[in-house]
Amino acid sequence: MNGQKTYEELEKTYENLNENDEKALRYVNIYLKKAKRESNYTELKQAYEDYSYHSSNKKSKLKYADSAIIASKKAGDNDLLSSAYLYKGSIYYFYDKDYQSALREYLTAYDYSKKGNDDYLKYKVIYQMGLVKSYLGYYNEAIEHFKDCIYYFEPRIKGNYHRYVIYNSTKGYLNSLHQIAVCYRNIKNYKKADSIITTGLRFSKFDDFPSEKAYLTKCKGISEYHYKKYNSAITLLQKSLPILNKDDDFYWSSVSNFYIGKSYLGLGKEDVAIKQFEKVDSIFDKRQFIVPELLENYNLLIKYYQKRKDSEKELEYSKKLLKADSILNRDFSYLSAKIHKDYDKQILEESKTKLENQNKWGLGTIIILTSLLVIVILLAWKYYNNGKKIKLNYLELEKKLQQNTSSASLSYEGISTYSKSVLSKEIFTDLQQRLENFENNNEFNEKGLSLILLAEKLNTNTSYLSQYINDTKEMNFNKYLSTLRINYITRLMYKDPLYLRLKIQSLADACGISSRQNFSDLFQEINGIRPTDFIKQRKKELEEQGNISAAIPSSES
Repeated sequence: MNGQKTYEELEKTYENLNENDEKALRYVNIYLKKAKRESNYTELKQAYEDYSYHSSNKKSKLKYADSAIIASKKAGDNDLLSSAYLYKGSIYYFYDKDYQSALREYLTAYDYSKKGNDDYLKYKVIYQMGLVKSYLGYYNEAIEHFKDCIYYFEPRIKGNYHRYVIYNSTKGYLNSLHQIAVCYRNIKNYKKADSIITTGLRFSKFDDFPSEKAYLTKCKGISEYHYKKYNSAITLLQKSLPILNKDDDFYWSSVSNFYIGKSYLGLGKEDVAIKQFEKVDSIFDKRQFIVPELLENYNLLIKYYQKRKDSEKELEYSKKLLKADSILNRDFSYLSAKIHKDYDKQILEESKTKLENQNKWGLGTIIILTSLLVIVILLAWKYYNNGKKIKLNYLELEKKLQQNTSSASLSYEGISTYSKSVLSKEIFTDLQQRLENFENNNEFNEKGLSLILLAEKLNTNTSYLSQYINDTKEMNFNKYLSTLRINYITRLMYKDPLYLRLKIQSLADACGISSRQNFSDLFQEINGIRPTDFIKQRKKELEEQGNISAAIPSSES
């Protein structure tokens, strides 16, 4: 009797069951057997995707997604192939946020979509490419993708369309609204983001789309945080979390927990906030996934445990920060190059071909556009890497400044045999005492100080002094003097906000270095960060702590 039913009738037996609900599989199996018996590869492809959809683990989902691709190939239909590869990419994206594997499938889907006739598939590809660009931080480019999707899906959410068309278009429309709002928030256009969120939340048929409602509710909560409406933000974000957790959407669960934590910080409830930040960390531990805005989660945890002098926890979260940053760097370099080479470049090539057919002079325009795109990607990559490197170097330097540990003095017995032939124990001990006084009294800040002048000050000769410094400090005199000076001024800049107001030349003068450029070079060599970058990071840190006015003028570059 089942064999006499149509495919549509068979599909109705399980269409109301949820994703991952394996109770549907026995009904899907009837559909599958009918398609196999009739060698109907179009329906077979659908049956395998339904099997994948209702399977409860990723491995099975991918296995049946591959079967759907094989069936599509046997059908010889480009639209089916595009749909099958797109579906497989969505499994990688949703279940692991494995952007590299997802992008590989999306690009294959894109290639087949160019040969097919299904506009819906083309806009699903455009949407997925927008997701990748948003993750990479190319928000303005992603906005254009989501705008295109909204213009396509919105007219199809009502009218005389098939119920599947209306349902899928509505999902596409609401998800596009969500993602474009995320992009506008990230470029700090909060007014535009709010307008889009309001449009989405006014949608009348939300009961059929609980996940999409949760996404927009989450967006509204983050918006409330930016307006410092912390209690409202917490309420909205907590309202969205049960659906996000149920859907196993760890991306937005992480972001929601992070902003709940930030809202508690805004209310002065630091200990409650830290519990939220630790939830974000536990998701990272489990999933090995993070987005750039969540790096701050680790900065906040590090500072919290620094204040409590819990060096073990501080070190743990410092390592996590480095690991998270390395994951982002890995993904950014691969995805940026891949999406440029295999998608953006193809789009430009297609535009070039169209323009060439219209006007030969259009080739120059396309070459310029391609060159500009390459330059923008390279600059974005350089800016991203440089910014993260500066933050990490600052944190490392800050840790050294807070520990404030001085190196142990080398005893006479520990110096080399050659040094003992030059320095007697009495001379060594005398120089040790005199140099300690020299350092403790900050006499190294005297301008024009040289080995000869210092030897005279210490009532010794240059040979003894040079040998002592080389052996005990493991550096020559010039490096020794520069290190003392830079360490001295760095500590002042860290502890006293007044020094953050000084120009670079004034900072150089304060530690006895005459040349502004020489000071900057030495500061970076010894501290691993330029003085201007150190000042910016320290000001930002103090502003967040409420210890310094945001109106402090910038130092001279």
